[in-house]
Amino acid sequence: GSSSLGHFWLSRGVLACEYPKIMKAPIENPLVEAHYVTEKRIGGWGNRSLQSCHLSEAETLNQLRSILKSGDLDSYIARGLGRSYGDPSLNEGQGVILQTSRNLFLELDESQGMLECQAGVTFSEIIDHLLPRGWFLPTTPGTRFVTVGGAIAADVHGKNHHRHGSLGNAVESLRLLTASGETVTCSRQQNSELFWATIGGMGLTGIILDARFRLRAVQTAYCHVTYRRTANLEDTLDLFQQSDESFEYSVAWIDCLARGSKLGRSVVMLANDARIDDLPPGLRPAALELPKRRRLSVPFHLPGFVLNSTTVKAFNGFYYSRYGDSQRLIDFDSFFYPLDGIRHWNRIYGRRGFVQYQALFPHSTSRQGLVEMLEKIAHSRRASFLAVLKSSGPANDGHLSYLYPGHTLALDFPYQGEVTERLFQQLDQILLTHGGRLYLAKDSMTTAPTFARMYPRLDEFRQLKKQVDPGNLFTSSQARRLGIIDDPLSPGLCPEKQA
Repeated sequence: GSSSLGHFWLSRGVLACEYPKIMKAPIENPLVEAHYVTEKRIGGWGNRSLQSCHLSEAETLNQLRSILKSGDLDSYIARGLGRSYGDPSLNEGQGVILQTSRNLFLELDESQGMLECQAGVTFSEIIDHLLPRGWFLPTTPGTRFVTVGGAIAADVHGKNHHRHGSLGNAVESLRLLTASGETVTCSRQQNSELFWATIGGMGLTGIILDARFRLRAVQTAYCHVTYRRTANLEDTLDLFQQSDESFEYSVAWIDCLARGSKLGRSVVMLANDARIDDLPPGLRPAALELPKRRRLSVPFHLPGFVLNSTTVKAFNGFYYSRYGDSQRLIDFDSFFYPLDGIRHWNRIYGRRGFVQYQALFPHSTSRQGLVEMLEKIAHSRRASFLAVLKSSGPANDGHLSYLYPGHTLALDFPYQGEVTERLFQQLDQILLTHGGRLYLAKDSMTTAPTFARMYPRLDEFRQLKKQVDPGNLFTSSQARRLGIIDDPLSPGLCPEKQA
């Protein structure tokens, strides 16, 4: 049944007691006013452009309502830890509501592996407090520093999508604060259309208050990883096809600067959760404990010339030669979150920041589409320091959810102004030709017409948003740029912008 372990309070990640326990939400005090933060320039994780936003912070439902009813601003968007790469959690000139103070664990049903928590709880907090009890996330992106609310809004996915899909598949229900001030419980059975518009809806249907979702039982904090080096893209995709049914996790680091017969050469990592018996005797007493990890830090923005085609080519050659065919026992932190071991790693790309391009091709066109995209990048000699290829599985019912069966390619590029913008326009055309799409959590540069062609259920989402938020109280810089909201002033809908 539900855990009855007393109470604990998480405030900004600090526990009031040594071991995690469960606490019901506090009694609302209508006299407590919201805490307003000054106007500030903030950005996404890519650091490409900062925008002036009015930040506010709330710990209770009444505080959230008081912000929305104040009439001080025309629109708001919720923001977690700001790990989306572009402008989904920005709202230039308008309101941004920080959610990180709303981080209570509400209930844990250990018989079902069901966690209920507030939207500001982070994946890192879930791992720190529940992994020692044998529970891990149903799926996870490449960082543990995301909030539950943000992860649901982006319908995040991970290395096991080909087997279990995105986070939305594990969400049982959520509570949403709508523009009217009403709290609405949404699930597959109750307010189901709003449920699926919210999952992957980038915070545009309202503020996610809390959610119930399934965790995954694990015996250890380790996984067995098989490393396989492939000669080219054809070999890589064949290996995915042969192994996806046998491995819980699959991902490939791909050398996006290789050309000719080596185009798409990769290091493929295939993994399954390790059981107690798989661990050496010395690790078994602490099987569910993550090893202490020394975290490095990038103390300042590196000069822009550090990352270029020459240095990235040298790194790619080193990485490819380092990982020959082998098997290793790897802890969850090192396998799922390698970059989390480097604080402020986004500073590597310099003060101009960087942009990520995450493309999804359907199975029917992925081989040809990926070849064209990799050839375009290799010939452009634009340096992508990080390139990751994954398999994706069945789509869910989210109106704006990203994934369906196929392959995703994620690429990081230092931002170099018009040079980068032209390259992304060319990559967009390759995607459109092959029926692919971009991921909203990573996008920062595509246009409204391009986005509309990639997401056939966009009009369906717009109609539902009109019903629950007719005045567009919830919007973002991205929503205006892409014309997701039906706003005549949106840059995405402006004829001269489209031209």
